[in-house]
Amino acid sequence: MNDVAGLIPHSGSMVLLDRIIDYDNQSLTAELAVRGDGLLAGDDKSVPAWAGIEYMAQTIAAYVGVMARQAGEPIRLGFLLGTRRYSGNVAAFKVGSTLNIQVKKIIQDDSLGVFECRITGEGVEVTANLNVYQPPINKPAGTV
Repeated sequence: MNDVAGLIPHSGSMVLLDRIIDYDNQSLTAELAVRGDGLLAGDDKSVPAWAGIEYMAQTIAAYVGVMARQAGEPIRLGFLLGTRRYSGNVAAFKVGSTLNIQVKKIIQDDSLGVFECRITGEGVEVTANLNVYQPPINKPAGTV
């Protein structure tokens, strides 16, 4: 499943993930090549490591998108509520380098989720827990 843009509520150059490597009911692993297009305050040499939070959030969105598609539901907008336990060994990601992003569901209900996230690459090890919110599906008046 490599149509990442079809799984997340982003479009154009804001789709930062290149492909999905693997997924199951609890986790998803994606890959990207770090771009120096300035979208995340980077330049032609590096992108600040805090951009990894967006990489993680998009990987969570891809996981939620895969689960929605399997359930026959629409792709829905989600929101990052917060980040906990962010830890990394680099201050920036080198443009052109390949990163793997893995997200694993810790807890999730109809609208809130907590995911354990990890970014790895050559000389790169970044981890964090992300808290996310997805508004409920709008149901027509009079339905339960």
